[in-house]
Amino acid sequence: MSALSSEPNYRWSRDNYSELARTIDIWRTVLTFSWMIWIDGKKWSYVGGKTEAKVKKRTRQRAIWLRESMLQLGPTFIKVGQLLSTRADILPTESVEELSKLQDKVPAFTAEKAKQIIESDLGKPVEQMFAYFDPIPLAAASLGQVHKAQLHSGEEIVVKVQRPGLLKLFAIDLGILKKIAEYFQNHPKYGRGRDWVGIYEECRKILYEEADYLNEGRNADTFRRNFRGDRRIMVPRVYWRYASRRVLTLEYMPGIKVSNYDALEAAGIDRKIIARIGAESYLEQLLNHGFFHADPHPGNLAVTGKGELIFYDFGMMGQIQTITRDKLLRTFFGIAQKDAEAVVNSLIDLGALEVKGDIGPIRRSVQYMLDNFMGQPMDKQSVAAISDDLYDIAYDQPFRFPATFTFVMRALSTLEGLGKGLDPSFNFMEVAKPYATNLMENGSAKESGNLSTAFFGELGRQAAQVSNTAIALPRRIDDTLAKLDRGDIRVRIKSQETDRLLRRLSNVGIGAIYALLGATCLLCATLLLVNGWFVPAIVATLFAIVFVLVLLRLLSRIDRPER
Repeated sequence: MSALSSEPNYRWSRDNYSELARTIDIWRTVLTFSWMIWIDGKKWSYVGGKTEAKVKKRTRQRAIWLRESMLQLGPTFIKVGQLLSTRADILPTESVEELSKLQDKVPAFTAEKAKQIIESDLGKPVEQMFAYFDPIPLAAASLGQVHKAQLHSGEEIVVKVQRPGLLKLFAIDLGILKKIAEYFQNHPKYGRGRDWVGIYEECRKILYEEADYLNEGRNADTFRRNFRGDRRIMVPRVYWRYASRRVLTLEYMPGIKVSNYDALEAAGIDRKIIARIGAESYLEQLLNHGFFHADPHPGNLAVTGKGELIFYDFGMMGQIQTITRDKLLRTFFGIAQKDAEAVVNSLIDLGALEVKGDIGPIRRSVQYMLDNFMGQPMDKQSVAAISDDLYDIAYDQPFRFPATFTFVMRALSTLEGLGKGLDPSFNFMEVAKPYATNLMENGSAKESGNLSTAFFGELGRQAAQVSNTAIALPRRIDDTLAKLDRGDIRVRIKSQETDRLLRRLSNVGIGAIYALLGATCLLCATLLLVNGWFVPAIVATLFAIVFVLVLLRLLSRIDRPER
């Protein structure tokens, strides 16, 4: 990310900023967005009537406004916005998409401030540690910026320096965010089924982890070790002698930005190979290492002149718990058999799904996806399409996908977009197919000897389960009939049509009462006015107007379609 101009105009970037002003800025943004959502739910706010196209257009506009507001609020909210882009269960698809575009595009701070932090943390003058220190940063981000430098040994390096006052800003912002989370947690509408305080705690933990550059250095070393046998992947080396919580020194490893297609062509690099390397490296991270880069946007990926792929910025990483082959095999069998219940149960076992309430909605949604998606040819399948469907499923439902799972889906969607930019014929599912096959073969070989044995073993387990169910069925039927006879089981039948008619009749009856009250008040107002009682007549008229307005509102709701 190229640096913007120094000396920013944002209030949060000043040395001495007011906590009260910060509180006002944040709450104004929150309440404005809440008001926008309230307005969007009202039919009268749409000129010419409410239509699906108008709703989608306005939702997109609100999502763009939210993204830009997060940028204006600074580092804490840029990171919170990126984390909220993983919460498809509480935000509509448009907001998820816009927040996922959030990148650290904030102005740079001065080189003097950067040197002060380096000298304070490392305990030596910059001139004593480095033969050369470039005062103009290579890149500026929300948490810090990067300066090119050179050691006295001649090695070229980059020094990443944390933004001044960042932890102080975190403390203020997180204090305000906690109050906001508690407000929404207790809100009668937005608090239902939501764990806003839990979301706050998750954001707080990730923010402080990413602000710790020693943690980022350890992540870079782990990532580098994982790919030490793959010469196609390059990771900058960490110079631990010049590292602290606020300073991280890395090997200078320049490259061509992965999205700079003209420069790649000019360097004679095969773009199709780069697209495949990117996809294969990610599958390797997910399926073999269990440790993956959670933010692979074009600014964090580059290509060397030899066609090697460079990874940068290891502050945001994801970790997958060890996956047992049996659980993963059950997921594959469930998908192959289009069995939504088996797929959902295996996803819960794998930790890829968290259900809070009724499991019925997600089971029906997964069945719909299996029926429609699995019938398509491989070249028509897309990670981005699957992600969109999953986000639509999760929004406003009593279940959610954990942050790790959504980080994976977002990373894969980003890589698929990069791959298609590099190679229009690129298909991520085609690249992933041999990895999935290999995973099934290796996993089953460890447990059962070979894939066919595992397959027949699975069939045997299912046959045994069916047999046990069949044997137990007569007894279960007999027990159920006995409970019905004793009155232990109550059967409640609910008819939506009957309920709708009853509600309609009830509203008509109430409307008749309001009409009668309004007419009575109007008649009283007329009689009082004729007899010269002006003030009581006005009061009676006001009551009549109130009853008429309530009646009109009730009549407008009678024919409103059920949600």
